[in-house]
Amino acid sequence: MSDLDPEEFRRLGHAVVDWVAGYRAGIGEHPVRAQVEPGWVRERMPALAEQPQPFDALLAELDRVVVPATTHWQSPGFFGYFPANASLHSVLGDLLSGGLGVQGMLWSTSPAATEVEQVLLDGLADALGLDPAYTWAGGGGGTIADSASSAALVALLAALHRTSGGAWRERGVDGTERVYVTAETHSSLAKAVRVAGLGAAALRIVPPSPGSLAMSAQAFAEMAAEDVAAGLRPVLVCPTIGTTGTGAVDPVREVAVAAREHGTPGREIWVHVDAAWAGVAALCPEHRDVIDGVELADSFCTDAHKWLLTAFDASLLWVRDATALPAALSITPEYLRNSATDSGQVVDYRDWQVPLGRRFRALKLWSVLHGFGLEGVRAHLRGHVALAAELESWIVAEPGFELAVPRSLSLVCLRLSAGDDETRALLERVNATGRVLLTHTVVDGRYVIRVAIGSVATEREHVEELWGLLSSH
Repeated sequence: MSDLDPEEFRRLGHAVVDWVAGYRAGIGEHPVRAQVEPGWVRERMPALAEQPQPFDALLAELDRVVVPATTHWQSPGFFGYFPANASLHSVLGDLLSGGLGVQGMLWSTSPAATEVEQVLLDGLADALGLDPAYTWAGGGGGTIADSASSAALVALLAALHRTSGGAWRERGVDGTERVYVTAETHSSLAKAVRVAGLGAAALRIVPPSPGSLAMSAQAFAEMAAEDVAAGLRPVLVCPTIGTTGTGAVDPVREVAVAAREHGTPGREIWVHVDAAWAGVAALCPEHRDVIDGVELADSFCTDAHKWLLTAFDASLLWVRDATALPAALSITPEYLRNSATDSGQVVDYRDWQVPLGRRFRALKLWSVLHGFGLEGVRAHLRGHVALAAELESWIVAEPGFELAVPRSLSLVCLRLSAGDDETRALLERVNATGRVLLTHTVVDGRYVIRVAIGSVATEREHVEELWGLLSSH
């Protein structure tokens, strides 16, 4: 059995593009959340084929089984979690990446995969207003990870190595390590602590500043000082720019200054900034204040696959010291040795991540930036922020509704004045219409509805429909 010949691939490829185009054109007709019970898909999946089947039969199965059981993240009525932008530009870039089929673990296994990524990350660092130290010319550099969770894990591993004076690679952890987050920090940091073998006792929850959900830099400084005095080792602190629940922004500058003051020279506390959702807003000069203080951090992460029009997975990670991740992670068996690596003149991205293998993710990001241009991306971001501001004004003006916290960029958190039970019931009734999908959080013990505006297809009419559903139900 041979693979498709180029002409047959061309014919079937047209059919696939037509199917995707048709799906996207009609996506608003589907209930946003899948209307199926557990096991529904398993019961309808065909048995594995013994003989080759016509490709149009696969597309028919997508229509019969997959689409009805899909929560449509690209729907204009998707307001839950955070956006998962998969612009069709990025879909084309993904197709190109798959067509090339490269394994970019080393520079030598695909020079283009490595250097395209370097050029793009340097260009985006400049466009975001990051310190030049985060670029390759400045001694740092960027990479595209699969997710912010993986970025947090490798930052923690680099922090363990640095704060141990390089002994971590040989001895591992000893139980004295401490990592600092807030109650609002993404759960990926807690998981990274677990994966790294530190144990739950290593994770310290820094309280917020009074009247805020943002990390108290003073409380962090006091906790770090107490831990040092007790013979413990502060390893990493993670301020967040745009927390998942409410979009809170931690005071990065103050936290970074405190980390420097309470770390050991040469073994400083690592400052990892998680800006998975909100960081890309800095592409707009009027929102660049969100990254204030990031120049003092050790690493900075923001997701292209949330609000930057790029299909999952694509998380952008920059570090100020290009040697930090390889120092912690590089292992070179004989079968990976090559003259380019030995020369020291290239970057092998396998040393910047946990897996060895890596996809050519940069192509879909390049496709987006090429197709939209930076101005197009800025217009995308600004449009959503403006829609959220308008929704915020409607909520403030409507009796019985209230803002749970101030709006954060394109995230609005609201509740009913009548109480938690009524707010929860409202969320369930609105979601049951199938027209939109909302998710919730809890703020100060109270149930809150989150509205995250960010889908590629969302326009003012869709926000108006959402508000009509909220106010009428």
